[in-house]
Amino acid sequence: MAKPLKSNTSGKSAPDHQIIAVFEDELVARLSEASPATRAYAAARAFTARAGTLILLPEGKGVTAWYGLGVRKAYNPLLFRALPPQLPKGNWLLKADAGLDRCAIHAAWGMGVYGFDRYKGEGGKNQRYDVKLDTADLTPAQIEAVGHEVAAHNLARDLINTPAQDMGPAELEAAARTVADEFGADITVTTGDELLTQNYPAIHAVGRAAPPQRAPRFIEITWSPIGSDGLPLPTVALVGKGITFDTGGLNMKGGAGMALMKKDMGGAAHVLALGRWIMATHLPVRLSILLCVAENSIGGEAFRPGDVLSSRAGLTIEVGNTDAEGRLVLADGLARAAEINPDLTLDFATLTGAARIALGPEVVPFYCDDEEIVRRLEIASLSEHDPLWRMPLWAGYKDALESDIADIRNDPQGWAQAGSVTAALFLQRFAPTTGVWAHFDIYGWNSRGVPGYPAGAAAHTLRAVYRLIKGL
Repeated sequence: MAKPLKSNTSGKSAPDHQIIAVFEDELVARLSEASPATRAYAAARAFTARAGTLILLPEGKGVTAWYGLGVRKAYNPLLFRALPPQLPKGNWLLKADAGLDRCAIHAAWGMGVYGFDRYKGEGGKNQRYDVKLDTADLTPAQIEAVGHEVAAHNLARDLINTPAQDMGPAELEAAARTVADEFGADITVTTGDELLTQNYPAIHAVGRAAPPQRAPRFIEITWSPIGSDGLPLPTVALVGKGITFDTGGLNMKGGAGMALMKKDMGGAAHVLALGRWIMATHLPVRLSILLCVAENSIGGEAFRPGDVLSSRAGLTIEVGNTDAEGRLVLADGLARAAEINPDLTLDFATLTGAARIALGPEVVPFYCDDEEIVRRLEIASLSEHDPLWRMPLWAGYKDALESDIADIRNDPQGWAQAGSVTAALFLQRFAPTTGVWAHFDIYGWNSRGVPGYPAGAAAHTLRAVYRLIKGL
């Protein structure tokens, strides 16, 4: 039997249009309550309420949208991301099963209205901002919580979508300062040759060929909730790869490989967005946000294949490939995290094409050897519909990282083949040995545009990881 539809009208103002969201097993009952014209139109369009299907019918002065939610046991609230791009502008009232999580629906809607139009003329601006969902079914606290979730996802996407001309190391620093200032967090930035004096030599090496105005830097933000002094709160370190553009260095990428390299700072974008969400919602943790920022440029000062680099951890690194630079900057960032003695260290990076070959663009591989945290992440992934998949830190491939002249090499020997796994094993050598460490090899991009998921930047893992940290 179909459950009652819950309307979110406040009674204060009538929305322009309404959405009737239905599961397949309740469609017949819902249509029996509709007008003969509606039943006839639904039949003519063969509307079965399959997940994501939509029909629009004029009704009075407005429009009624019938939206399919599919099979109840497979319901995913992120279906509501797809609605705003397909609807006429105006204010919409949702009528749906009273048992559905309204916060999840509104968060999905908020992410669905996103559009990156910074470089478009007035006629190309994102009109989906004019498609609004009535929020009378949420409390003020829920509205605020949804707003922070949506803001985190949209911040990550804005940063990644911005071309490298306007999102170099200095601009990424400015974004970090904006977030830190908003929540009264402390921020320190180490830039250029100061990276050598402050012992971040790998970050310096990767970014030293860039012009002075795009000098490499290490950004550290620290925050604790107000009034938490002396409280035994867990310490969380978030480490992000921030390569604002990757030419591949002297092992230069081809044109196709370089086309999307504005997104190579996606790890830093995710870390900054997640950190903002944590601070905005006052999660009871001591937070360190560590951004390893550089532009991997080509020039007379570029580091070379065959060079041996120093690192903050004291390990020497033989460079076999200058296009394996992300793990180099993360080596210094993870070493700094180790000095904080965190309970949980999470690093995020658009690190390997091998991860995409293994799992494609939508499923994020993660690496962790703590079974309890793995279990929590897997539960969070399922409950938040945020796809993650554990990959093995396979010890048998460690030999592929051995160097004849240094402590470790940045490109594995070809026999190991598993590029994402060997990259994670490289990072493990630099990760904190206190607490738990996990590595996320993200993509940060939608290559195909579908409703609710426009082509361009994508925010992965944020919901699952936020839930993990909230439960510490």
